[in-house]
Amino acid sequence: MSRAFSRSQHIRKPAVHSEAGIVVSQNRIASEIGVNILRQGGNAVDAAVATSFALGVVEPWMSGIGGGGYMIVQHQNETRAKVIDFGMCSPIQLNIADYPVVGGQANDLFPWPNVKNNANIFGACAVAIPGLVAGMGMAHETFGSKVWADLLSPAIAEAHEGLLVDWYSQLIIANASNKLSNFIGSKGTFLDDEGFPKSSAWTALSQTRCNQSNLAKTLTHIANHGSKSFYEGALAEKIITELNAEGGCQCQADFSQYQAQIYDASVYSYRDHYVYGTPNMTAGPTLQHVLKRLNSWVPSDEIPDADAYKIYDSNIRFANAERYNQMGDNVPKTASGCTTHFNVIDRDGNMVAVTQTLLSMFGSHLVLPTTGILMNNGIMWFDPAPDKPNSIGPNKRCLSNMMPTILRHHDGRSIALGAAGGRKILPAIVQLVSFLLDYDMDIETAMHTPRIDCSLDNVTIIDYNLLPEIRQTLNSTMTSCIEAPRTTYPFNFACPCLAELSSSGTSAAAEVMSPWADAVAEVPIT
Repeated sequence: MSRAFSRSQHIRKPAVHSEAGIVVSQNRIASEIGVNILRQGGNAVDAAVATSFALGVVEPWMSGIGGGGYMIVQHQNETRAKVIDFGMCSPIQLNIADYPVVGGQANDLFPWPNVKNNANIFGACAVAIPGLVAGMGMAHETFGSKVWADLLSPAIAEAHEGLLVDWYSQLIIANASNKLSNFIGSKGTFLDDEGFPKSSAWTALSQTRCNQSNLAKTLTHIANHGSKSFYEGALAEKIITELNAEGGCQCQADFSQYQAQIYDASVYSYRDHYVYGTPNMTAGPTLQHVLKRLNSWVPSDEIPDADAYKIYDSNIRFANAERYNQMGDNVPKTASGCTTHFNVIDRDGNMVAVTQTLLSMFGSHLVLPTTGILMNNGIMWFDPAPDKPNSIGPNKRCLSNMMPTILRHHDGRSIALGAAGGRKILPAIVQLVSFLLDYDMDIETAMHTPRIDCSLDNVTIIDYNLLPEIRQTLNSTMTSCIEAPRTTYPFNFACPCLAELSSSGTSAAAEVMSPWADAVAEVPIT
């Protein structure tokens, strides 16, 4: 029996156009905060820093100062771009014996063997050393122009006000409430006095908010004392003490020795266009591999047909197989990663693309009780089985699925893009790159064009909004296909966003089915 979802409902989210800068993210409040920095004379990196910290408050289960990520920066008219790597790292004192394999298969993002008490998934033992504050600090020191404290001020104000529990946040919190209830700080933030998920009434007259006052105090300390205060001094000591009290092995050296890294982005040609991507422990090298394989392919129609989707599927799977074998990641299950992506373009044409994460939805589910930080579960990126390229171990950088990317179209346009969605990110970005460069779509058309997802082993998910003849061909010629809607929750496909710079100004498009995602223009074109 087919699933009961509407096949007649169609939702659109038009692109936003600007005469100057633009910000697009998975939360409109964060996008507005970023644009306000642009309106105050800040550059793209200033706006990105403000947007990053804001997202950790208004969309806390996706990212925040307890996580990490990657930023790619390109200045107008430059032929190179820079990557700021603020990925997470396992603790120096991590003991492999604390993660005994007990048989069976884990039930979160990756099909690793089960670990006793899910120590690699929930709680302090699952926490890798966060990099976001260091990464934003490096970005500000290298490229920023505004005062650091001013960039954090909007996030602090949002934290003082507290996260509004609307229908969407209520849905997200309810889905995780059984795990959040295991931790005092998490219960105090997201659950009510009786231990149920916080909820608001059916009307706008009664609004419930999550208490983020402790997070506001922590952000204020970072604003006043700089990014290094997260890794050294009283705040760092408090974070370590709280993690240790929950059974974690994190130590002072983990924080004091952590450093974000800056290096050149990878740059390569795709047909007569250029791609700037993230190298090293990201999905960027896999994107490069896929595009290298697609370089000799010639699309047979003006829009993607069944053969195009089959080409995407086979080449992504081939490149992923290399990634699994050489980089040490593995094939995921159906859950999506807890990640967010945003893009910024300023009035001078400088571009920034950022992907940041806690890994799982709500990360480790552990909110530290006095600092208010929701911590990542980055240890889950590692295979708990021994003697693998990506086996769990001390002081190791985490291999991630993130891949913020910038495209230079041969006609002079530049496009920043990226996505959330764990292993679903790569298939989405491959198809969007092809839509934009092979089929010369504008960003609004590309965002609304149906995609497939081939991140699962031997199963391809097909958007049922694809033309019937395409779905029929794929179902009859591919091994195993499942038709699914592009829904608000759960996300059957990745959640991307795009921002474009052209001679006529800037434009941005957000994920159609993400209810909070939106683009905001510095100077709207009416």
